[in-house]
Amino acid sequence: MIHREAKRKRLSPRSGLYENGPALQCWVHGRTNFCEPVKRATENILRQLVLQIQPSASRTGGRDASVFPSDKSLGYFQASAARTILMSLASIAFCLALGNSAALAQAASPSPTPGVSAEQSLKVPTIATDYRANASQPLPPLTRIGVDTNEQQPLTLRETIAMALQNNKDIEVARDNVKIAEYDLLTARGAYDPRLSAQSYFEKINSAPTSFLSGATRVETSDLTATSRFEGLTPKYGGNYRVDFTSIRQTSNSQFTVLNPQFPTALTFTYSQPLARGLRFDLPRRQIEVAKKNLSLTDAQFRQRAIEVIANVQRGYWDLVFALRNLQIQRDSLTDARAQLEHNRRMVTEGALAPIDVVAAETQVANFEQTEFVALEDVTRTENNLKNLIVENKSAKLWSVSIIPTDQVDLTVPQVSLPDAMGAALENRQELKQSDLAREINLLDQKLYRDQTKPEIDLVGSYGLTGNAGSLTSTTNPITASTDALRARVNQLSVIEGLPTLPVPQVTTIDPNLIGGYPQSWLNLAANRYNNFRVGVLISLPLRNRTAEGQLGHSLVEGKRLATQREQLEQLIQVEVRNALQSLTTAEARLRSAAVARSTAEQQYESEKRKLDAGQSTVFLALERQTALATARGNELRAQTDVNKAIAELQRVTGNSLTANNVTVTVR
Repeated sequence: MIHREAKRKRLSPRSGLYENGPALQCWVHGRTNFCEPVKRATENILRQLVLQIQPSASRTGGRDASVFPSDKSLGYFQASAARTILMSLASIAFCLALGNSAALAQAASPSPTPGVSAEQSLKVPTIATDYRANASQPLPPLTRIGVDTNEQQPLTLRETIAMALQNNKDIEVARDNVKIAEYDLLTARGAYDPRLSAQSYFEKINSAPTSFLSGATRVETSDLTATSRFEGLTPKYGGNYRVDFTSIRQTSNSQFTVLNPQFPTALTFTYSQPLARGLRFDLPRRQIEVAKKNLSLTDAQFRQRAIEVIANVQRGYWDLVFALRNLQIQRDSLTDARAQLEHNRRMVTEGALAPIDVVAAETQVANFEQTEFVALEDVTRTENNLKNLIVENKSAKLWSVSIIPTDQVDLTVPQVSLPDAMGAALENRQELKQSDLAREINLLDQKLYRDQTKPEIDLVGSYGLTGNAGSLTSTTNPITASTDALRARVNQLSVIEGLPTLPVPQVTTIDPNLIGGYPQSWLNLAANRYNNFRVGVLISLPLRNRTAEGQLGHSLVEGKRLATQREQLEQLIQVEVRNALQSLTTAEARLRSAAVARSTAEQQYESEKRKLDAGQSTVFLALERQTALATARGNELRAQTDVNKAIAELQRVTGNSLTANNVTVTVR
């Protein structure tokens, strides 16, 4: 606030804004006398000089027009002769300079260009004619929308970061991406899970006899079949295995069926081993390796997102610190300006100041009222931005609470050299790790597609076991039984004639192990009495194989593109590190300079108030010093918070945000 002492017993000669201004000259003895202005010879001399310098066109408009405003219109009350002489000399010098410039202008342009008429000028449309606001309207209340300022939540920077890592939606999405990658890896490994399949059905077949050995005029066969298969892929060398089991209950009306019903069973082992394509690498192994890389990739992306959220929280935290303190600075400046306004009004009432000084103070108050509301809006915006980073959802209680940062600004600037910062960035930046993982995935693609260009040569082998059992229908051979009577008659005639008899046909007997039901059939299968095996080579030679060649060429070009992007990313990281170090150095310099500027502004303001009290300054200059002091305080505050924001940015570009803030990344 600007104070000025008023002497009531005796007033010194004053006039207007300056003590010795050219207005009124009167002597006051013991009381205040108001007198008419005294015309001075210097005023007449200046009037004649100005009339001589002015162009003839301006003088023709009226010679009686007054060049200088009257002393009453300026609101002057007192004057000093010494100040009048100084003002006169300054006016004479200004008029001489103006005359010289006018003479030079006339010499340089003897034929002046005619001015543009009103019809030729640009026509501005009539818009917002009544743009002037109502100055008598009261100000709205200084409140926060949706925030109870009486309910405050103190937060440290570490607490704010912890809340952001726990509740931030971007962090939650990144955490879910890691879980998705884990399930993708589980899915890829499922390619080697064995598969068990089973099938059962009943079948009845009626067929016409097409052979003398059909055994019936209409052959009817029915069976109840059950099959199962167990198959899968081997994790190494690309082989695949298959185990088939079959069990049947079969009946028939054929006379040649000895076992009816019978229960045949079979167990077969089959294995196929690639010898060229798919031996060292194949699609399932590629999918598993890619899923592992994607899991590492999502982990790197999660860490990168955590670093970005931490950096955003740090910036938002220090922006809120600046906004709150800047609001206090603007409120203090407004209080000082209002006190100055009341002081000027009292001085005008006492006759020590001109009424125009009250207008200047009112303008200052109005300007600071605007900056106060702007500062309040900045507080709301920065606080909402910070809340958006740390609250859990839109219904969180923290939305209606005023956040109070409790951490003080850290003015200790870390000393980091460019090589050290670059080394830390190249080692810790998650973008580089993601680029490396993308390159490794591309190498896996190249390996697979190069393998696909080979011919397909597989070694196939199988081994089977069979078993059977059933109920014995008859021990008589139908073929030999039909000729038994004929053979007996021939043997009788042979005996009569003395000839040898026919030989007895060999009787075919059924193995006793084949007599039984299902259990006996399974026992015969397990005994491996009846088996088979097969070994062969399967060869498939594509004539051109353009699909594999195209995929291989695509992967090779993709690898080159990824290498180029890696170089570009390293250059971008270098730019960010250089800029961060430069910003840190600049912030440190600004902090020192802003502190000096604030200190000198305070000294200038106090000096200007003392000069005003002594009559050696003006209200205008005092208000200018007041505005400059408010600006200097805001600049110093901004420099302090910018130092902390620059430190946070350096942590981000070097990838040390997690370590610097003691954050351990885990996936819930």
